[in-house]
Amino acid sequence: MDEQQTHRAETIGVGLRALRRQRGVSLKNLAEQTGISKSYLSMVENGKRLLTSTVFIDSIAEALRISPVELTGQPVAPTDPSTGGAHAMIPALRLSLMGLSVPVPARGGRLPEDPLQLLTARVVRANALYHASEYGTLATELPALLSDLRAAADARHGYVRRRLLQLLAGAYHPACVLLLKYLGYPDLAYVAVTRAAEVIAELEDPHYTALSDFFTAHVLLAVGSPEQALAHAGTAISALERHLGGGRAPQALLGELHLISATAATRDKARAGEARRLDAETHLAEARRLAQYTGETREWHLNFGLTNVGIHHVSVNTALGRHGAAVDAGGALSPEAITAPGRRMAYHADLGRSLAHLRGREGEATRELLLAETVAPQRLRVDPLVRDCVTYLLGRPTPPHTRRDLRGLAHRIGVLM
Repeated sequence: MDEQQTHRAETIGVGLRALRRQRGVSLKNLAEQTGISKSYLSMVENGKRLLTSTVFIDSIAEALRISPVELTGQPVAPTDPSTGGAHAMIPALRLSLMGLSVPVPARGGRLPEDPLQLLTARVVRANALYHASEYGTLATELPALLSDLRAAADARHGYVRRRLLQLLAGAYHPACVLLLKYLGYPDLAYVAVTRAAEVIAELEDPHYTALSDFFTAHVLLAVGSPEQALAHAGTAISALERHLGGGRAPQALLGELHLISATAATRDKARAGEARRLDAETHLAEARRLAQYTGETREWHLNFGLTNVGIHHVSVNTALGRHGAAVDAGGALSPEAITAPGRRMAYHADLGRSLAHLRGREGEATRELLLAETVAPQRLRVDPLVRDCVTYLLGRPTPPHTRRDLRGLAHRIGVLM
């Protein structure tokens, strides 16, 4: 190293040691978290090695929850390999939605003569990956899964074909549709929900028809049409109430329809704020009544129950700008009752967004956003509302340690500073 590089290496080394100690992380733990050898990190801290690798810089910044600027004094382009991998699979998923062959081998090679057990397990796995916000892995597996399900259904008749069509609907909903929605492809999400509706039409089952309307409402919200989302959900509610029957599954689906209606009501800016609030609260009250009957459920690969209703209380009040009410609702809730990280992330992110608008609570807001990232990093990093909130907080006066946390989070979600 020349004299300038040596000075820079010493500066970075001193800064890295101070930041690591502030975070309470040992050199051994930092090595384990980053995959960088302890000896190399020690040489960096002692100014014997100049840290230039963007992969190493990003890994250390990620482990210490800071911005690379804090570490090196220079900006580094944000990287998120998992989400990047999900985007890389969109062309294959697009081909699958078009009914064309995909350049992805089916999991496990050729399907067995009786594929129901294998395909059921793969659909369950796909939806578990969605709820865990493992978008990269899910996007890799979905194209082959959809193609295998269609091929298996086309080759069979009677009960087996009907069961395979139900599985295909379960692969579209929620795994495929909501993956595309949250990655920022609402047009492809609409194609997916349309393909699912074609499958469901053959089933001639009012419960599956209501499920189709539920996810159509989700996509309509994503493209900025809350009025149409409310109309779809309202039609589904009326139809489903005529065919409820026994069991928890239809009651849980009805509850989910009321939850999406509450969300849509908050975004219908054509109506006055008080009318939106009353409409949303009416739907939330009905969802709570249904949840008291169903308990916590995983019907339809969803998470309906009192906990999810509570999470929606936080999100609805946040969307309406009733930030104090959102924080009060969040304080009475234990989101851990839901096993799906994506839903728990939504709770912490919305609570953080409301706290950000309460004077003097910027630090709490930042902690909630960081907790949301810990729970489901891939989901949080593609959330535009979180980006807006972080940008807002960066413009607020905050203590140095909070600003450091915010700058690190801003880097990881791609906010320009």
